Formats: sequence, C-alpha cells, structure tokens
Amino acid sequence: MADLYSTLGVARGANEADIKKAYRKLAKELHPDKNKDNPKATERFSKVTQAYDILTDKDKRAQYDRGEIDEDGNPRMPFGFGGRGGAGGPEFRGPNGEPFEFSGGGEAGGLSDLFEGLFGGLGGRRPGAGAEPFSGFGRRSAPPQKGPDVAYRLEVPLEDAAKLAGQRVTLSSGKTLDIKLPAGVEDGARIRLAGQGQAGPAGHGDAIVTITVKPHRFFRREGDNIRLDLPVTLDEAVVGAKVRVPTVDGPVMLSVPRGSSSGKVLRLKGKGFTAKSGQRGDQLVTLMIDLPADDAGLAGFAEGWRDSRNVRAGLGV
Repeated sequence: MADLYSTLGVARGANEADIKKAYRKLAKELHPDKNKDNPKATERFSKVTQAYDILTDKDKRAQYDRGEIDEDGNPRMPFGFGGRGGAGGPEFRGPNGEPFEFSGGGEAGGLSDLFEGLFGGLGGRRPGAGAEPFSGFGRRSAPPQKGPDVAYRLEVPLEDAAKLAGQRVTLSSGKTLDIKLPAGVEDGARIRLAGQGQAGPAGHGDAIVTITVKPHRFFRREGDNIRLDLPVTLDEAVVGAKVRVPTVDGPVMLSVPRGSSSGKVLRLKGKGFTAKSGQRGDQLVTLMIDLPADDAGLAGFAEGWRDSRNVRAGLGV
C-alpha cells in the first residue's frame, strides 16, 4: 500500500495547510460526481480521503509517523515480521532486530511462549480468549472506520422550499432517493442520508446534501414571509376590485380596497415559508398602480381634475 504522504503527493514534513491544499485539488479531480464511469478514480478518491483523515488528525499522524498504525489506521504488529520463505514460516524479530528461535511444542507452542514473554507483564493478559484487542504494547486497537461521506448539492425551487415539497436526488451510484425538506429550510441547509456514501471497513459513509434555494422571478423571501409586487390598474385602485394573485400554492382571489394607493401592503395569511415551528408565514402583497403610457381618455380626465391635497407634506416640501 502506498505511503499516505505519497498518496496525497506531499512531503513527509508537510504542514496541515499543504496537506489540505493537496487534498482539495485531488478531491476535486477524483470526486465520484465527475467520474461516474471510472471506478478506479472512485477507489483512489476513497484512499485520498482516508490519507487526509489520518494526516490531519495530530494523534493519528504521530502514531503513523512512529509506525504504530498502518495506512488504513489499523495497528501494526509490535515487532516487524516478514516471510522467511520455504517451510520455515514467518520470522519474528525482537526490539533490536534479533531473531526469535522457537523450540518445543511445534510452532504453535513457540508463538504461545513468545507472546507469554512479550505481554505477560501487562497484567498477565495476552491475545486470546477473553482478552481485549490490543495495539502495540497493550493499547486498545482503533475501531474500523466507515467509508468517506459524499457531498451533493441540490437546487430547490423557491415554491417547493416554501411548502416543503418532496425532492428527488440521484446519487453517484445511479440510485435515486426521494427526500423531505426540513421545516425552515434555507440556503446552505444540509440533509444527511445515512449509509449512502462510500464503502469502508465498518460500512458505508453518508451522503451530505446541501440545499440551494433558487431565486424566483417575482417572489422574494423575507424571513418566513414572501413578498410580491402586484400591478393593479387605476380603476381597480380607485373603486376597488377582486383580482387574481399568484402564490406558491397557486392563484387566489384578493380584494383590493377602494381608494388604494401604490405601496399599500395587503396580507395573505399562511402563504409564506414553513417555519421551524411548522407554521406557515404570510405573503405580503404590495400594490403598484400601473398607468397606461398613452390613453387619451385618462389624459382628458386628469386635465379636468385636480387633487388639492399636499401629498408631499410629510417630506417637508
């Protein structure tokens, strides 16, 4: 197995910033989303992520540099061993490299005596029935790790985010899942799909879905409320009217009060975003009187009529 430093393409003495920079570059290049038809890239992405996880953990990196754990984060044997070749079996060496000789009771008995001598001083415990897992000199071995998480980004229409409409996500494996949006969802919200990440010794990691709420062409979000500028004609504003208004739940009828001015705000209850409490906000409708550019009848009416009020008095002019 490749050395963790060479897996990331950094020197053994690299600092954390260099390790993170190297990881970001490789993760972007090897991410499963970009290599759906390249299983080797996905496998390398998993190894790169595992190397990054160990080398950015100060304790694990120190253990790795001391040779106490391997590239998978598993404990190494306390003393090196390698194949002797032939029928001699494995060759065990002591702390100073001296070979251990086994005699009596066959190789199995020799191994038993070896571990008795090596670990007998640790409270009389040694590997075997009833013994705890050990790493090095009696330390508990690290538990197997799950596979790396996989990140996804999901764009959600504003109307769907407001009413928490179900969404569908396609994973890098090709699997399709239906997910529920959380109450109070907003840009940057994250949804964790357990067991939908990469495979690992202790099972699959998770899929992390980050939500982006797409802007709408006329709805605007304001907290848990939705704002809308609604054009109305002069006669609708002057004499009042019932008009159709779009909402995230579909069109509804709205009563425009007689004598309404541009800027007047009307409220549609329960037509906004779903708050974390589960209650819906409101839709705030701002009336905007829309006048025709060239209308002889309206121009003739206005020329014969004057409003004597000082509508700008509140501005000090």
